[in-house]
Amino acid sequence: MMASLNSFGAMTALEVGGKSYQVFDINKVEGAKRLPYSLKVLLENLLRTEDGANVTKAHIEALGGWDANAQPDTEIQFTPARVIMQDFTGVPCVVDLATMREAVVDLGGTPDKINPLAPAEMVIDHSVISDVYGVASAAARNVEIEYQRNGERYQFLRWGQGAFDEFKVVPPGTGIVHQVNIEYLARVTFTRDIDGQVFAYPDTCVGTDSHTTMENGLGVLGWGVGGIEAEAAMLGQPISMLIPRVVGFKLSGQIPAGVTATDVVLTITQMLRQHGVVGKFVEFYGEGVGSVPLANRATIGNMSPEFGSTAAMFPVDDVTLDYLRLTGRSEEQLELIKAYNQAQGMWHDPAVEPEFSEYLELDLSTVVASIAGPKRPQDRIELTSSKSQFETDLKNYAQASNPAKVKDQKGQEFVLDHGAVTLASITSCTNTSNPSVMLAAGVLARNAAAKGLKAKPWVKTTLAPGSKVVTDYYEKSGLNRDLEALGFYTVGYGCVTCIGNSGPLNEEISQAVNDNDLAVTAVLSGNRNFEGRINPDIKMNYLASPPLVIAYSLAGTMDFDFDNEALGTDTDGNDVFLRDIWPDPVEVQQIADASIDSDMFKAKYATVFDGDEHWTSLPTPDGNTFAWDEKSTYVRKAPYFDGMPLTPSPVTDISGARVLAKLGDSVTTDHISPAGSFKAETPAGQYLVANGIEPKDFNTYGSRRGNHEVMIRGTFANIRLRNQLLDNVEGGFTRDFTLEGAPQSYIYDASQNYQAAGVPLVVLGGKEYGSGSSRDWAAKGTSLLGVKAVITESFERIHRSNLIGMGVLPLQFPLGQSADSLGLDGTETFDIAGVTQLNEGVTPKTVAVTATKADGSVVAFDAVVRIDTPGEADYYRNGGILQYVLRSLV
Repeated sequence: MMASLNSFGAMTALEVGGKSYQVFDINKVEGAKRLPYSLKVLLENLLRTEDGANVTKAHIEALGGWDANAQPDTEIQFTPARVIMQDFTGVPCVVDLATMREAVVDLGGTPDKINPLAPAEMVIDHSVISDVYGVASAAARNVEIEYQRNGERYQFLRWGQGAFDEFKVVPPGTGIVHQVNIEYLARVTFTRDIDGQVFAYPDTCVGTDSHTTMENGLGVLGWGVGGIEAEAAMLGQPISMLIPRVVGFKLSGQIPAGVTATDVVLTITQMLRQHGVVGKFVEFYGEGVGSVPLANRATIGNMSPEFGSTAAMFPVDDVTLDYLRLTGRSEEQLELIKAYNQAQGMWHDPAVEPEFSEYLELDLSTVVASIAGPKRPQDRIELTSSKSQFETDLKNYAQASNPAKVKDQKGQEFVLDHGAVTLASITSCTNTSNPSVMLAAGVLARNAAAKGLKAKPWVKTTLAPGSKVVTDYYEKSGLNRDLEALGFYTVGYGCVTCIGNSGPLNEEISQAVNDNDLAVTAVLSGNRNFEGRINPDIKMNYLASPPLVIAYSLAGTMDFDFDNEALGTDTDGNDVFLRDIWPDPVEVQQIADASIDSDMFKAKYATVFDGDEHWTSLPTPDGNTFAWDEKSTYVRKAPYFDGMPLTPSPVTDISGARVLAKLGDSVTTDHISPAGSFKAETPAGQYLVANGIEPKDFNTYGSRRGNHEVMIRGTFANIRLRNQLLDNVEGGFTRDFTLEGAPQSYIYDASQNYQAAGVPLVVLGGKEYGSGSSRDWAAKGTSLLGVKAVITESFERIHRSNLIGMGVLPLQFPLGQSADSLGLDGTETFDIAGVTQLNEGVTPKTVAVTATKADGSVVAFDAVVRIDTPGEADYYRNGGILQYVLRSLV
């Protein structure tokens, strides 16, 4: 989208390499020079999209005159240059778009009105599961199983690739979306030919995955959004947002030898969580920035959702260009990127300090080796304290020691106890794009193998690189053989363990864990370690750098002191400690220099959209509308537009609502909409069995996100969810007040009874409600269960936005209050008055909530309405963002 207005006379020509580019010069706006880099990108976005309606001269002046100390109160409309998706969150997007094509016809339009207006790219990376591991054929066999399980979904995506303009799919087995993004898809400076003129502007990108912020390390502004918001962006709708506060994070010093990028990012995560950055941009500046390699910047950017920030930006500089050159970008593109950013004042100059709203600083030389766990990324533990902290945390998960004797399939006998590391996985976008830590893991494996050390027999060992380039440099350096000697064979190119696709533990180990109620552990090089996410048998999950994942596979337990306990003995009987095999950073860098070159990237990405024979041999439907198969259990027509009138009905107050769930602090989108496996007795399992699917073919919740019938039944179904309407019960259960005595019931079953009785529902929550993944199904499922309002102490950004996008009202308790402090136990009947003000074009700051207890006593309070912008109010009035877009298009 280009501006139809140009109030500032900002359009000018930029000559680069004999070519002329049209650019919108932000320096024509008063105040631009002092802005943080991230706000300069937003300012250019507004200049270029000024139309006098969505984006006005006043919006641009407000951003140019940004008050760093003010609280956000000015709404702007951000138009991203492109959208990126992964298959778990992307399949529902394509389902919705396909459904909208039919709905637009029902409302009198034509199907081709529903088409991406900006480039939309999907990388299929969330579906491979490490069923097979520890053998050379693991990756190939897991891909075969993946296609057997997901053929229906992949056929649907291939249809979408042909049916929609500007939509491309990177097939399975290629890499993780965020690594593919930074290594290939990201443009940094975008170009577009419009009516014979070539426009240059900053690459901006939103994605249907919260870790889209990895691109912030490249200087690309973007963040994770829910699938429903991404669909709207694809269809030309700007993203409504408030001009944010920007936290300046100064980096100084150098990372010490032996400390990894993972240790740095866990330290930053802890600092920023404690500081409080939800809804803010974080921007890194200072002399230390230039010494941070691009891969480390990407690791830091990747963890932005774990901090809680919207984005975590690094400005463009020579380090950026060096990385782009290494990964195969053309010299012509590099020349344009440098010239454009320097002309716009967006090039990083450590001598120039922008204005920031808040300031933090980290001396990198103070960072020490760390892990995080057992259930949140921000709970950092110094490695030297890991044993004692484990012993403290174990009390929350297990009783006294209850060891189990196990004999595995190879005939090995061993004893399992609390803390046993049953899964050690090098996985996820966060670390597997970073050669320094990936090569360090390989060198540690080489040193361990040379000493005769092996992973313990009860540890499931998996390696899932972020792209095939990693395999190339492992093979060139020979480190793949050393990793395989310890059992770390490649299981696939995708997210795997980090999103719960760890595959089952060996049967005898799983049985021992469950029979003896053991609190066993997983150690992974990922970004998420939420309860119930990684593996259903594992209660405690820890994040660590790739070399520490190797180290813990050797130790075999979290109850281990690396400083004082030996990992084993060498061939001469001498004790071997971690310090004896820890990789020398100089050696790691030498291997990197000798093993990685741009030709690797060029070769791997030359055919990135082609796919292998599995992909090319899939039968592909055609036509501009999709032929739905009523028997499909993977892809079903979405219900959001059924019977939708052209004019929205007025919003109403909420009367006589019951509480579906009363939840505590840090309830994540994994708790609300789990992605992993599920059992036959669950509502989702019962549905699939009734439709002829055997439990072995259930696949995961994440893979079935194109089927709303499965996903409704999986909402609030996490096995570790604790609904405080029940006493000490874990899982997707509640009390059903439509039945006599309000017995325990599955949440889905209770919601069906409530909806049949015409009873609206509310959910009560604590702090940081909806943290974690961007998954839209956490909001979609909430809405389809009949929930009309969610009342919490605080929301995470993406989930709050998603709730509005699905027509659910997000409310907060009065500042300093909570459900417990107000005396609410969830048995009350709720009335919410004042919502109807929205029909008059007024968004109320608060609404009156009255909770009536069984004895007739009343708890009344004013809840804060978290509809933050006029755009969000429009979405809510229409029953959701997709309904708003559909009506706008017609």
